Amino acid sequence: MWHLYPANKNHMNVKLFLTGILILLSFGPINSVFAFQEEDSLQTVFKNTKVDSIKVDVLLDLSSYSMNTDAKKMELYAVQAKELSIKIDYKAGLAQSCRYLGLAHYFQGEYGEAVENWQQGASIFKEIGDKTNEARLLSNIGAVYFNESDDVRALQYYLLSQKIAEEIQDTIRLMTVLTNIGAIYGKKSVTYEKALEFDEQALELGELMNDNNTVGTLCSNIGEIYMNMNQDSIALKYFLRSLNAQMGTENEPVALRFIGQVYMRNGEYTQAIKYQEQALSKSRELESALDITQSLADLAATYYYKGETRKAIDHYLDAEASAEDISAKDDLKDIYKGLSSAYERLRDFKSALVYQNKLTNIKDTLYNIEFDQKMSGQIFNYEIEKKQNQITILNKDRELQELDLKRQKFVKNAFQIGLGLIVIIAFILLRMYFMKVKTNKILDKQKDQIESLLLNTLPKDVVKELQDKGTTTPKNYEKVSVLFTDFKGFTKIASTLTPNELVAELTTFFTAYDDIISKYGIEKIKTIGDAYMCAGGIPNPDDEHPYKMIQAGLEMQEYMNKVNKEREEKGLEVWGLRMGIHTGPIIAGVVGKKKYAYDIWGNTVNTASRMESNGEPGRVNVSQATYDLVKDRYVCSHRGKISAKNIGEIDMYFVEHEIEEAVAS
Repeated sequence: MWHLYPANKNHMNVKLFLTGILILLSFGPINSVFAFQEEDSLQTVFKNTKVDSIKVDVLLDLSSYSMNTDAKKMELYAVQAKELSIKIDYKAGLAQSCRYLGLAHYFQGEYGEAVENWQQGASIFKEIGDKTNEARLLSNIGAVYFNESDDVRALQYYLLSQKIAEEIQDTIRLMTVLTNIGAIYGKKSVTYEKALEFDEQALELGELMNDNNTVGTLCSNIGEIYMNMNQDSIALKYFLRSLNAQMGTENEPVALRFIGQVYMRNGEYTQAIKYQEQALSKSRELESALDITQSLADLAATYYYKGETRKAIDHYLDAEASAEDISAKDDLKDIYKGLSSAYERLRDFKSALVYQNKLTNIKDTLYNIEFDQKMSGQIFNYEIEKKQNQITILNKDRELQELDLKRQKFVKNAFQIGLGLIVIIAFILLRMYFMKVKTNKILDKQKDQIESLLLNTLPKDVVKELQDKGTTTPKNYEKVSVLFTDFKGFTKIASTLTPNELVAELTTFFTAYDDIISKYGIEKIKTIGDAYMCAGGIPNPDDEHPYKMIQAGLEMQEYMNKVNKEREEKGLEVWGLRMGIHTGPIIAGVVGKKKYAYDIWGNTVNTASRMESNGEPGRVNVSQATYDLVKDRYVCSHRGKISAKNIGEIDMYFVEHEIEEAVAS
């Protein structure tokens, strides 16, 4: 039970008496310790009790007792305690009522009500001088904002809680809030130093309290930050400390895998494999499916970089089976990528393409392409129907040809019978001729429609190759500019629209983008949910593609600015378009048999995606490679080196405007 002040002996006697009544009633017809939730029953129990504050304390005890069983009953008791506390002006009880009421709302997912009650409770705790509970509620409010990704407000409340915890020297509360602050700063590379500062303080407190679980977790967090900062030697020291603290626990495999990753990054493959094998063994001992999957994937990556490609593939395949059993889609993405690269190294391009396709599919799943399917499903179904119609007509034509041969044979035989039958046969042949002409016209029309649909899906040269050969060959391109876009806060805006409204909005935007890139000969690749992807310099090489891509990107942002201005005037939320461009080598080709899709692969595509995710709404974010090609025509502002997931630090630039040529005077 949670109390603001210790209860005196008389209080405890009353509570024991009340608890006894509750236990007795649990064996009676009511058969529940919550039989007192109705006001009449409570009045019967309390009618001889003169100290109303004790009633509040008992209600709070009942609320606390219900915490892990029934959030609704927890809320009911807290509301009754709050109403009674207000009536008798019992501030300590009112503050605790707000605390429990906030918890009840939090457990029910009602975060706004939870924050409102905790803010009221924190204010009352401050008024009565209970700094421990004030710090507790401020930290709780910060946790809600952290879960809602409002890091600025979360940090505000965490810092207030930290200040009070330091003032009253509450070690547990201070350690918790320092860890929470470190988690906020650890989200972005630019605040890694701040994250380390708070994590180190929390770690010192954890070691002081001999809290091995907290020490192990913090050492892992700190080590991961140092690894992201490419300071592997320091990272290794923390991972070893984490392992020492978590030895024999369910978190031991995580520490072992981190150590293995450091050795792998530095080319010490024997040491890496040693720790990764230990992680796998411990994971199997604990029967932890996720740790088994990740340990197998780490081993596969090490064997790949060591040059033992066959071993890498064997471990990747084991990891794939394990990941599929638990639907670990994030891990499957890395496994598919590893298998594709390994098979490509062995020149088994067929298998490499299989896993490249799986990688594309899993990315689609992770990007949630439900809305994209709604928009494109009808078009693809229409293509399928047209192809089926073409097959049907061709079969009819073949049947007509066979029938024509039979008729000719019949004419030949009938000629011997008499000239009279020749007239009949000639009439039949003439009729068949007109049928054939009509059928050929239908075939030509269907062929034109199918070709038009293919040209909307595939580049003209690829369509011609498909028509001539029936297949297409993937091609390498040394220099291609790839552009990605998506909308920041898409999920939030989408939740305010009906499916029809959302699809209509995205269709309008993507149609405008199609018109813009068509002006510059840029090839649209695909849309994934709210993301849009295109490439310049394919299928026909074009030395001007970097400039054209930049100009197209600027026009797309200009179009969105115009749209957002109109939305602001109507009081609607604006769409924040992020955009990233990278230039480099790619592989391009057609995938699929039933639904043809022209797609591109390679690190250039991944890097362009990272440029977009690290961009800002309304800006065109380009890589160093693209900047070097366009700096003579466009003014760009250097953003510095920015960490991109799974790639490392990249120099990035915002495109400002086109350089104006000097005019002679």
